Amino acid sequence: MSEILFHYYRVNPTTWFYLSSILAIALFFKFGRLWSVRNLDLAGLVLLAPGLLAVEYGGYKASPDAQQLGFVWIFAVTGFFMVRMLFDSLMVRRPLLEPNLTSGGLLFLGAALLIFLMANVLNTRPQRDDVAGAATADKLQAREADVDADQLARLGPGYPLVFLLPKISTQRIFAPDSDGAVEIAKGDSARRERHEATARIMAIVSQLAIVAGTVLIGWLHFENPRLGIAAAVLYLLLPYTAIMTGRVDHVLPAALITWAVAAYRRPLVSGALIGLAMGTIYYPVFLLPLWCSFYWERGIRRFTLGVTATLLALVAGLWITSPDFTVFIGQLRQMFGWIFPSDVSLEGFWALPSNDAVFRLPVLAAFLAMITTMAIWPAHKNLGTLMSCTAAVLLGSQFWKAHNGGLFMAWYLPMLLLVIFRPNLEDRVALAVLDAEWFARRRREPAGERAA
Repeated sequence: MSEILFHYYRVNPTTWFYLSSILAIALFFKFGRLWSVRNLDLAGLVLLAPGLLAVEYGGYKASPDAQQLGFVWIFAVTGFFMVRMLFDSLMVRRPLLEPNLTSGGLLFLGAALLIFLMANVLNTRPQRDDVAGAATADKLQAREADVDADQLARLGPGYPLVFLLPKISTQRIFAPDSDGAVEIAKGDSARRERHEATARIMAIVSQLAIVAGTVLIGWLHFENPRLGIAAAVLYLLLPYTAIMTGRVDHVLPAALITWAVAAYRRPLVSGALIGLAMGTIYYPVFLLPLWCSFYWERGIRRFTLGVTATLLALVAGLWITSPDFTVFIGQLRQMFGWIFPSDVSLEGFWALPSNDAVFRLPVLAAFLAMITTMAIWPAHKNLGTLMSCTAAVLLGSQFWKAHNGGLFMAWYLPMLLLVIFRPNLEDRVALAVLDAEWFARRRREPAGERAA
């Protein structure tokens, strides 16, 4: 960017936290209604950043205490939003609280933010810690290492080919060692360079899909494009988005889930997108009880077919790319998360010395009880319920996720922001908005009418 814009320097994430928070408050805070829920939601979104910064600081300084504080801070804010999403359906009165800027101004601001964020992705080279997971996955793919439970546990559940892509951290709180970056760049093979290019393209396309899907939901389902644009701009403003812009494992599932909601009137398409999100990063599998309950009265067969067909296609892709049957079975286990919770390799909050990993199991049990309850109650779900409960499930998964749980905010942020801005959607139920089921029986006409 410095070649195009004279003396351009990226804004440090800590500085961007202050600037973006001030701008977000100026755009979306309702100064005439200080105690509105919108203002409380905005405060929670702003408070996500200090926890993320504390985790990054603790990792750089090798300080478990700082990381502990950061994770606890993130979990506290995440817990608030999960409770907020669980009770969102009870908020029947939803006054229209539009942003403090015109639609044209929001579009200009969103486009400018998107251009700068995408430019950062294109101009960022992965560092040594960004390619560590990709190097392990590359060895497994090339059969240079045995596929065992320990290696699968270190990589975590998800689609194996996604782990081949390096992480691209577009913003770092502390500047990395430039010599290490040059050394890695010189030692890259042609395959590694292809993986980097693929990661950049997928990250950019996923971010564009999140923004476009958010605007489309506001236009089609909220019947107010300005609300969708406001949610997209607030997503682009958040410090988390600036830091994790190039993380495919963060943004790709979020893009798929956003478009699944945008296409909810086409159960086959929504099912295919949810199935693709499940195959990509595994954790959206816990959305199935909720989404099946939404489509139960109409659309369940089409939704199930979409999920099943996509998963079978992903399994076929693994079979084609696997060098032998042993690698295929190992990658299949990784895709579907076939590993006991007690055997998983922990990173992040549950790996800190002050936290006993045994308490992760009751947290997981409580999460499973929550998603089971969502499948049963409320019995008749509308689009608003589907969105808020989807956000609640993705928020809840952060508490027990073994690999840096709490930091994968992109999974739930687009849906959370749409719920914050959404109007009343009680009339958007599957039985009312979906077409009739396939192979519906035709009404037989009397023989006399057919002859006439």
